[in-house]
This record gives sequence, structure tokens and C-alpha cells, in this order.
Amino acid sequence: MGEVLQFKAKSAKEKHKGKTLCKSGFHKWEIVQDKQFDVKQGKLVSIWQCNRCGERKVERT
Repeated sequence: MGEVLQFKAKSAKEKHKGKTLCKSGFHKWEIVQDKQFDVKQGKLVSIWQCNRCGERKVERT
């Protein structure tokens, strides 16, 4: 038989660290790709991603 491993349970504070701000709309945006060309619309776009939750948004210029 194998060994029994004990897992450390994360506290609520550790589990939800940084996510409460994003749920309230306060994302921490960083640019992923600057000035990428969108062929369908014929425009330049910038892709932004939140450091905390990973949500992405596209900004057309």
C-alpha cells in the first residue's frame, strides 16, 4: 500500500486573495500584445489581461 499524504487546507483569505477586487471591477490590467492587426475589421487592436483573475479584453484603436 502507498503512504497517506496530509493536505494543507487553504484558508478563505488565501483562497480568494486578489479576486474580490476583480469581482468589484477593479482589475489590474497589463498589455499582452500591443498593436496586433485584426484582418476582419481592418483595425489595430491591443490585448489586455488582468494579473489577478486572467480575464482578457480587446481594445480597438
